[in-house]
Order: sequence, then structure tokens, then C-alpha cells
Amino acid sequence: MSDPSQLRVSDADRERLIEELHEHTVAGRLTAEELEERIGGAYQATTYADLEALHADLPVSASSVQLELSKRKSRLRRRLAQEAGGSLSLSAICVGVWFAAGADASFWPGWVIAVTMLPFVRDGWRLLGPASDVEAVEARLQAHRNRRLARGRRRGRYRGLPWP
Repeated sequence: MSDPSQLRVSDADRERLIEELHEHTVAGRLTAEELEERIGGAYQATTYADLEALHADLPVSASSVQLELSKRKSRLRRRLAQEAGGSLSLSAICVGVWFAAGADASFWPGWVIAVTMLPFVRDGWRLLGPASDVEAVEARLQAHRNRRLARGRRRGRYRGLPWP
């Protein structure tokens, strides 16, 4: 289906809209009668377009902004974990080589671990720290993805398939 507004809604979608409508009522944007009418419409809605029509004349609520931010953070945490997997694999290989060589010299894989995990730690702090900067993390991950795609195109590996 090409139009996402025609997708069917779930009960959870309806409940989120009803919570948002309650917030607007508390803020004084809706009367009790309007709230009852829109709640009835929410329970009768079958598509996202139906739900959208019920709150099209209202501003974005704080709860919907918070929900969208938490979704973005969750998606970025997954992407960071994927990137860290590559760094951890390289670090594990270096530790394996160090053990195979006798493990009697200084722990040189520590340098590899520190260098490969630095971007992950930096972005993790930016994402999960006290002053969360979601846009900076998203921009760095997107730039990294674009560099990988360009490198793949130069090597002839990119076949036009979408990247996850």
C-alpha cells in the first residue's frame, strides 16, 4: 500500500490519541462535549487518516513529542549497538592474537579497543547522557552510513538495494 494514512490502526493507536485529546481538554482547547465526540470517533476510526482528522485542528501535544523522541532514541540506540558490534569484533580478534602470541607482553589490544570504541562511547554519552543531543548523533550516524555507501559504490558492491 503506497499511502500510509490508509493503513489500519490498532487499539494502542486509538488509546494514544485519546490520551492526547485528554491533554488538550485539560489545557482548555476542547470542551467536554467535543472530547466525548472525538473519543467516539477514535473508537470508530479504522485508518490513520480517520485518527488524523480527529486532531488535525489541534497543536502537537507534549506527550506525542515525548513519544516521538523516545522512538528516535530507541532507533539510534540500536544503530549504535550495531556499530559497536564491529568494534567489539575487531577488539576480540586482537585480544585473541595477543593470547595466541603468549600474552606475556603488555596488553597492546587495549589501544585498539580504546580507538575503535571511542566513537561509540562519545555517541552513547551524547544520546544517553544528561544533555541528550539526538540530532548530533543522528547526523554522525547518517554521515557514517553515507561514507559506507559511497565506499561500496566505488568498489562496485552497491547494487541499488536499500540500506537498513
